[in-house]
Amino acid sequence: MNLSELQGLLKRFDLTPSRKLGQSFLVDTAVSQWIASQLNVGPDDCVVEVGPGFGALSEHLVGKCRRLILVEADGRLAQYLTEKYGPRGVEVVHADATEYDVRPLFLEGSVKFIGNLPYSVGNTILERFLDAPSPVNEAVIMVQKEVADRFVAEPRSKDYGVLTLMLQERWRIKTLRTVGPGLFHPRPAVDSTIVRFDPRPPGELAPHSPEVYREVVKRGFSQRRKQLHNNLQLEKDRSEEVFGAMGLKPSARAEELSLGEWVDLSDRLHPHPCSLLPPAATESLDAVDENDVVINTLPRREIHAGKHLHRAVHVFVRNKAGEIYLQFRSHLKDTHGLKWDSSASGHVDPGESYHDCAVREMWEEIWVEPKGELVRIARIDASEATDLEFIEVFLAEAKGRIRIHGKEVDSGRWFSPEFIEEWIAKRPHDFATGFITCFKAWRAGASTAQR
Repeated sequence: MNLSELQGLLKRFDLTPSRKLGQSFLVDTAVSQWIASQLNVGPDDCVVEVGPGFGALSEHLVGKCRRLILVEADGRLAQYLTEKYGPRGVEVVHADATEYDVRPLFLEGSVKFIGNLPYSVGNTILERFLDAPSPVNEAVIMVQKEVADRFVAEPRSKDYGVLTLMLQERWRIKTLRTVGPGLFHPRPAVDSTIVRFDPRPPGELAPHSPEVYREVVKRGFSQRRKQLHNNLQLEKDRSEEVFGAMGLKPSARAEELSLGEWVDLSDRLHPHPCSLLPPAATESLDAVDENDVVINTLPRREIHAGKHLHRAVHVFVRNKAGEIYLQFRSHLKDTHGLKWDSSASGHVDPGESYHDCAVREMWEEIWVEPKGELVRIARIDASEATDLEFIEVFLAEAKGRIRIHGKEVDSGRWFSPEFIEEWIAKRPHDFATGFITCFKAWRAGASTAQR
């Protein structure tokens, strides 16, 4: 689309570009095509584009992927896009991308994201789509150059700060190209930069709590010119202990620490309970017979290798909206790593009751205690469908805010039971085996109770 064509469309729709919506339309076809080509789109992909405008990028994506979703906040533009691309199978969503619910996108497996993001809300949109756990596995976006500079900033630079560390914790970020104001109408006052996001591989950073990490980073940069120990409100002895162990000067400032050092610092200041546990392979478990009677106690690896029956719990933590918190399991797990699972789950220790195990697992995996009593909602016999585990399933409400640690859990989100059912039906391989069995047992029991 060139400038003349754009001006014709603006006149047709009686549309004056909105400063509030950050509307500045790309009018260079060659650059539009180049930006779209930076996203590795295949015929089986689902692609979401935010802020498509009149379709400068969309035109080069239509027909190249299985599903293309355009999210447009301006109703007139959404109508135009529907008329132009609807007959070609494109879905146009008239919505504010800062409020877009990304959870249904997990039904797609993985999603690719692209957009010329409005300057005023670009960071909010990125947070909405890229915060872990995210259905997005690749993104190419265009933002104001000074914002892109903050995305990729290095320690000890003026652009390095909270935004840098929030995004770099989960993503490898690379600037691809900077373009001038002359490619847009109306002309913005600044240059724009095209940026690529690729997921940071599991294990590249040390295991840590993402919630604690973010809290510590924000506190650390709360007053940029102050020394870090002051922002963190650390006593002198404590700061000397922590900073000394990390090889940092007592006078260190927030901008001096690398991404890895921020991860290390957050873990030292607030170690998660599970971070102190020994490796899972060294623990012992009770082997049981077909009646769930203990017959032996063996190392965990022997329990699994010998296919012995054993015991486990699953806990579903429910919020006031009736949603269930699902955890995305850590890559460090010896079974079902990087799969979706119950809010908390784990093996029953020798001599431990199922109930006490459920309380312990809630603390170790999601760092909360149950609010009120745990409710046992199902008991399931051991089988291949439970990974040879006798399982008791509990329903709970969390006392306080859920936090996790990379040693046990990668990330997590709240989902409605109805959506989880749909997800299991469409993509059962996304889930740990035992979870599906436990969830179905609970839902069947709940349906029976309602009848």
